[in-house]
Amino acid sequence: MEVINGEWIMQGVDFDDPSCVHNSDELLAVIEEVGFLPLFSNEIPGFSVENITEPSFWWCGDPEVDPWEWRAVLARTGKVAYGKFFQNKAGFVSKKWFPYFANFRRDGYDFDARFEDGKAGRREKLIMDLFWPKEGEIWDAPGKISIFSNEVKEKAGFGKGGEKGFEGTCAKLQMSSYITVKDFRPRLNKKGEEYGWAVAVYTLPEYLWGYKYVTKRYNESPEESYNKIVKQIKKCFDADEDQIRKIFRH
Repeated sequence: MEVINGEWIMQGVDFDDPSCVHNSDELLAVIEEVGFLPLFSNEIPGFSVENITEPSFWWCGDPEVDPWEWRAVLARTGKVAYGKFFQNKAGFVSKKWFPYFANFRRDGYDFDARFEDGKAGRREKLIMDLFWPKEGEIWDAPGKISIFSNEVKEKAGFGKGGEKGFEGTCAKLQMSSYITVKDFRPRLNKKGEEYGWAVAVYTLPEYLWGYKYVTKRYNESPEESYNKIVKQIKKCFDADEDQIRKIFRH
């Protein structure tokens, strides 16, 4: 998006353009081919969902054609990770490339080790404690733990009069690849009935794909993983080192 005369203008392509992505299945194919795809335009030309979709369909509410609705459609497939992964902004990472992404962004640390070494803060730990397996529990249980974002906020103590900076803390955990969005669903009242706007449902990548899969690039240095990401982006887009660094470094 860009601002022209005080108005936000979506970039993109005409629906009849050969490069246009028309539905969530086509978008999934692009993500799986490229490995990474921010939601909105950025320093790298063409490197976003916005750049390859029809602008007039955004926020129309029809999941068949609305790229905004495709976030939820693709997140719930379990074939990609969705979250604030790029410059604290939303986007997708494919299952194939997520282990490289996680090794680079985590600097080779599981969260508990990261916290013990003073590289993660107390507020991050309050959130991660809701998801982290307890003693005797196992990682490899797909779908084991998922929590509505409003419940995460309350249970982690970020409610009224509690901890501050919930959104920023969640973004930090997503940028570090420790949590991801599994779905978007309406909240539930005390009777278990849906109400209101759909909100994010958080989980850990390990619960999507298993601990061994997510951490399988821990055997290489974070810089090696980053260099492979750079090579992949350069293969798919006309991008230089500085552009890639701005989007992927954090």
